[in-house]
Amino acid sequence: MNRTASNRTASNWTVSNRTVSNWTTFRNGVFILLITGLAGCGPQPEGEPVLRTEIGSGIAEDISPKTGADSACRKVTFENVSFTHCTADPAIHRVTTDLGPDGGETPSKPYRSLANLSANRGSDARLVAFAVNGGMFDGEGKPIGYYVEDKDRKKELSRTDGPGNFHLKPNGVFFGTGSKWEVRTSDDFYRNIGDRPEFGTQSGPMLVIGGKLHPEIAENGPSKAIRNGVGVDKDGRAHFIISDAPISFGQLARYYRDELKTPNALFLDGNVSALWDPAGDRLDIGAPLGPLIVVEMKE
Repeated sequence: MNRTASNRTASNWTVSNRTVSNWTTFRNGVFILLITGLAGCGPQPEGEPVLRTEIGSGIAEDISPKTGADSACRKVTFENVSFTHCTADPAIHRVTTDLGPDGGETPSKPYRSLANLSANRGSDARLVAFAVNGGMFDGEGKPIGYYVEDKDRKKELSRTDGPGNFHLKPNGVFFGTGSKWEVRTSDDFYRNIGDRPEFGTQSGPMLVIGGKLHPEIAENGPSKAIRNGVGVDKDGRAHFIISDAPISFGQLARYYRDELKTPNALFLDGNVSALWDPAGDRLDIGAPLGPLIVVEMKE
């Protein structure tokens, strides 16, 4: 399973630090990149970020903090590190999961990227507020834990032990039906949730549990990576946070506990973390993804 990041990106349609001389050249390059499924990207050490995309003038520059007026995402700084904070509000948004065309089933395959998700949205589809990577996956992009899409359960809840972040217990589930969204530990979900939700995705570890940090997460551990997570506040809003620089688990967890005060928060992934913010002209391109969480406008 490729869990490492690619060094391909565009910032205002740039690649790395090299200016793209014209739109056509870069557009064709991105098209080829997506068609080949990033086959040429080799693994890189943890902590090297998926580089960010912001669509703009075509002139090489640093990432701009500007987002569109209608964007649900904004730049924030916490402990001297920049984060992008996207908020899903149940009053105006709908949350779904999306693995691929026809649910990612054979003969269809998972999207593996936010760009492919964007390209496959039908003309009658709801307007996307933003979308992010949504849980851990195997080498084919299929979820390794609980996954529900449109009330169709495609993967049962995993309660097994094993290596890696996913199995750093307790792990958890982000799920919901209609305008009610929740994050619970996997054990809590197993014991107390009987009805199948409209959407659900399992990941791990939990970042915050009952207002406290995960007991196995250090204040500032040595592992640094671009990381993202999700937490739901007391008003029912879902907060999706993605770091703009490599951070520790502890730093991401503290943002949820101390700033957002979400009782529970769940780690979604690291290094492959990516965001599509149409109103903010951002579409991250990097390593192949698995399940996706899509936040749509209700109207």
